[in-house]
Amino acid sequence: MINKFLKEIFEQPKVLENTLDFYLQGEGQIILEKISAIWERECPGEVIFTGMGSSYFAPHTANCVLSNYGIVSKTINAGELLHYHLPLLRPGALLACISQSGESYEVVKILEKIPSGVTCIGVTNEENSTLAGKAAIALLSRAGKEEMTSTKTYVSTLLVLSLFTKVLTRRWQPGPIPELKMTIEAVKELINNREEWLSPVMDFLGHPPFVQLIGRGPSYSSVLQGALMIMEAARNPAAGIYGGEFRHGPMEMSKKGFRAIILAPLGITYEQGIKLAEDITRFGGRVVLITNSLASFSNPDIYPIRIPCQDEYLFPIPSIIPLQFIVNRWAVDEGNEPGNFTMGAKVTTTE
Repeated sequence: MINKFLKEIFEQPKVLENTLDFYLQGEGQIILEKISAIWERECPGEVIFTGMGSSYFAPHTANCVLSNYGIVSKTINAGELLHYHLPLLRPGALLACISQSGESYEVVKILEKIPSGVTCIGVTNEENSTLAGKAAIALLSRAGKEEMTSTKTYVSTLLVLSLFTKVLTRRWQPGPIPELKMTIEAVKELINNREEWLSPVMDFLGHPPFVQLIGRGPSYSSVLQGALMIMEAARNPAAGIYGGEFRHGPMEMSKKGFRAIILAPLGITYEQGIKLAEDITRFGGRVVLITNSLASFSNPDIYPIRIPCQDEYLFPIPSIIPLQFIVNRWAVDEGNEPGNFTMGAKVTTTE
């Protein structure tokens, strides 16, 4: 049976294609050209990303990209920026406000307080929203209507931010973007081949009382998003943490019955991710390893899910797909409607 959450998961390849196609021509291309002109003309001293929930998680990947090109950037939770860090919005800064609805309470309040000299770029799925209307330029994610826990709006936001960072690092030019096309194909492949790994990984993972998600660098976006989905859509405790931080204390949780999901793409910290997985199992835990490595793993307490995407900085897009299916199956097994809001709402309009 296809529920609403699963339906929106299946829509993601088309959403990604629509979003990419929008920016390869016409209005979307003009938007990117305008951002490029602002960047070249104003030469902002730093980039500040802000948002809530999925919209706060997504730009962690963009931070890693910009840092590699020597561009100072940071991601600040919109609630914290609103109440504690507004003085950071100094003339010369480029503020990227992210809100799928464009109506998130904290983001709307920040828009009312932006000082002159700060340029605001809005990243949103709703072109008639407050954010789209008040931002200097609106980057649209083109994900269509989404009713349940964020799936297609999250991946489309990641794609838009990838284009945004290409502009800021002067790597964007009109025309096809093969690596993004390949990333979309990876998403399709994971969805189409889900039956090969989904039931085995659910048997391996079980229904533990808590799941720790772990990753580093660009993957941290999907580590946080994965934990949010488990809490929100499967209604089960979970948390996301950096791999290095896990060794500084939380490793003590590693014992029989402990379950972790580690995102470890080939790249700068791949070896650290594999070693951490092995150490967790050495203390009695089990690890679902989401990786693009083809290496064999003989450890029976490590279950690898292979992601057909070799770019460490695009890996967060397809690597969230297995987590979405795990969450859906988990919720259904528990007799819950996955992704349906019963105590809150899709759009949060209060603190």
